[in-house]
Amino acid sequence: MKPINEVRSVMTPLNRKNVDTDQIISKEFLKRIERTGFGKYLFYHWRFNADGTENKAFVLNDERFAGSTILVAHDNFGCGSSREHAPWAILDYGFQVVIAPSFADIFHNNCFKNGILPIRLSVSEIEELLSKGLQHPYSLEVDLEKQTVTGEDGKAYAFEIDQYYKQMLLNGWDEISLTFQYEEQITNYEKMHA
Repeated sequence: MKPINEVRSVMTPLNRKNVDTDQIISKEFLKRIERTGFGKYLFYHWRFNADGTENKAFVLNDERFAGSTILVAHDNFGCGSSREHAPWAILDYGFQVVIAPSFADIFHNNCFKNGILPIRLSVSEIEELLSKGLQHPYSLEVDLEKQTVTGEDGKAYAFEIDQYYKQMLLNGWDEISLTFQYEEQITNYEKMHA
C-alpha cells in the first residue's frame, strides 16, 4: 500500500446520509476478480442517468471537484453489505481520505486494510465542512501524523485514530507486510519446532 501522511485537496462534498455499499459500488459490477478498475463504477447510479449520460447534478460530475482526493459525507457512511469492493472503488477513483461523522464498522475496517484513511468528525463539524464545500470549492489539508484536518481558512479539526491503524497507514503496511516485520522471529520459531 501507498503510505499516507499529508493529503491536500479540494474536498468533494457528498451531502448524503446512510450511503450504503450498494450505492458506492452496485452489485452488477462485482463480477471482476481484480482489485482495480472499480473507480469508474463509483456511485454509478447517481453519476449516470438511465440512458448512460452523466447526471450533471451529481457532485462527482462537477468539474470543480475533478481530481479531489478527499470525500466528505454524512452519517453512517458505508452501511449495508460487507463488500470490500466499496473501498476498492473509492480508492481506484482517487479518494485517499473519507471524512464522515460515522461509518459502518466493516467498511471502516476495510478502509484501513486498503490504504484509505477514514476520519470521524462530529456532525456539526461535518455540516460546517459540507456547507463550505457546497458554497465553493473548499480545500482541506489532512495531517495523519498530527491527526488534524485544516481548512483553507485555517480552521482546524482534530480527529482520533487507533495507533495500530495510524502506523499501518503512515508506513504503507497491510497485514501481510506487517507480518513480514517478524520474519526473523518466525523463521527462528519454525527452526526450533522442526
